[in-house]
Amino acid sequence: MQNETMIPNNAHYDIPGNPSTAKSSQLSLNNRPNGEALRVLSEADWTFWKTNGYIVIKQAVPKEQALETAKFLWEFEEKDANNPETWYTAPRAEMKMKELGGTGMVECYNNQHLWNNRQMQRVYDAFVDIWGTEKLWVTIDRANLNFPIRPGHEYKAFIHWDYDPETKPVQVQGVLALVDQTDENMGGFQCIPELFRDYDTWKHTQPEDRDRFKPDTTGFTPTKVKMEAGDLLIFNSLQPHGIRANNSDKVRCAQYISMMPAEEDNASLREWRVNSWKNRIAPEGYAFPGDPRNWEQTKYDTAKLNPLGEKILGLSKW
Repeated sequence: MQNETMIPNNAHYDIPGNPSTAKSSQLSLNNRPNGEALRVLSEADWTFWKTNGYIVIKQAVPKEQALETAKFLWEFEEKDANNPETWYTAPRAEMKMKELGGTGMVECYNNQHLWNNRQMQRVYDAFVDIWGTEKLWVTIDRANLNFPIRPGHEYKAFIHWDYDPETKPVQVQGVLALVDQTDENMGGFQCIPELFRDYDTWKHTQPEDRDRFKPDTTGFTPTKVKMEAGDLLIFNSLQPHGIRANNSDKVRCAQYISMMPAEEDNASLREWRVNSWKNRIAPEGYAFPGDPRNWEQTKYDTAKLNPLGEKILGLSKW
């Protein structure tokens, strides 16, 4: 009998991408062949998305709700937002994906605060615009408290892909700002739209044995994306991206949220997702070590879902 905590046919076990959904969709991203109406994005947003491979949805979640989620993350991490002496602690679990070490990943996946944000209508509607279908599943992903760099607690900014771009994954990813991130020196999202656009030309200038997940960014200047609490950034998985170094005195707080077309015929994956929500089980994978304290199981209850939440989880069918 399969261990119910193990994701069935986990194709993400040795790559960074989130394993709670498939690596790539059988459906293509929305191309609006007949100029279909959009729910959230403006026409200017749509053009920006198609050109640059990312878009920021303003106030996808109310600011107060975002700040409440950030407050919960501090509680979960046993740290005081107002006392920097509590911020810098040894990691609880070893991270196989070394570039994420020290970047403040919060190993919490199914708390009520996280689900409140996932099941917001505006968040869902933004992903409907991106995919062109209403039948979506949400990723079961974690959050981030990215602390200012100080001696003994350094990490390098990085740019990578979560999926090998040579495989042309049909996938998007997303991050929700839980506090204002308008200071460019603050740790936060960065990407290289020029490389996203020119990848097929750029790759011919690169060695055959290059690391398919970590590009040589020589000649490119990463774009530092500014966000306010409650803003949702969605980016194409072909977009090279990463976390920038936090050289400020502020803490970046964020939640990772994405959606992709539901695979309702994949009974084993659907069952894993429902079990993950019900029993607060973390995904297992290259970039997901989990919380050895098991706090989600011992301190918190199963999140309550609204009708939309039940569908984007897979508990109810579309």
